[in-house]
Amino acid sequence: MLTVVGMGPAGLQWLAPAAREAIAAAEALVGGSRHLRQFPNFAGERFALGADMPALLAWIEARTGRHVVVLASGDPLFYGIGTRLIAHFGRERVQVIPGISAVQYLCARAGIDMNDMWLTSSPWPGGELRCAGRPPESRHGDRRPLWSAGDCRPADGPRQRPPLDGDRRKSGDGKRADPLAAGQRRGGRI
Repeated sequence: MLTVVGMGPAGLQWLAPAAREAIAAAEALVGGSRHLRQFPNFAGERFALGADMPALLAWIEARTGRHVVVLASGDPLFYGIGTRLIAHFGRERVQVIPGISAVQYLCARAGIDMNDMWLTSSPWPGGELRCAGRPPESRHGDRRPLWSAGDCRPADGPRQRPPLDGDRRKSGDGKRADPLAAGQRRGGRI
C-alpha cells in the first residue's frame, strides 16, 4: 500500500490522527528532509525526496507490497505530489490522507474568506519571486486581493506578471484558457 500523508504547514500539531496511524504502521517513509526530521525514531527505510522524480517512482515501485508512506506538504492533491503518484501508480494503489494546505492555513490566520478565492499554480522559472502586497490591517472591508500577479517581480529584475499555468486549463474551443481575460469578460474580480 502506498499512502500519501499531508503534513500541513505547521508541523506535527496539525497532523490528522489517520495520518499518525499510517506513519506508525509504515515500513518505509518518503519525504523532504524537514518532514523526515520530524520522525527521528522511525525505524524503517527512508527516502529523502528531491527533484529526481523518476528515482522516487523506481524506489517506491521496488517496494511494491510494502507499506510506504510519502510525506507531503499540506494537501497532497492541491498542486502536490499525490497527483503525480496517482497518475503513475493508479488510484487503486494510492491512499491519500490530506492535511491542511498552506492556503487554508493562511486564510485562517488572516481571517480571509475562502469562498470567492480562485487559485492557480504559477511556478516562476529561474529563481526567487517577490510579491508586494497590502498589510493585513488594510483589508477590512476591502475585497481587493492582498497581492496579485501584477505585483510580482523576480528578486533580481523588473516587475513582471508570472506565467499562468495554462497547460492544464483549456477553454471550450480547445485553446489555452486565459483566466484573467475570462474574469474580466464576466465582470468578475481578479
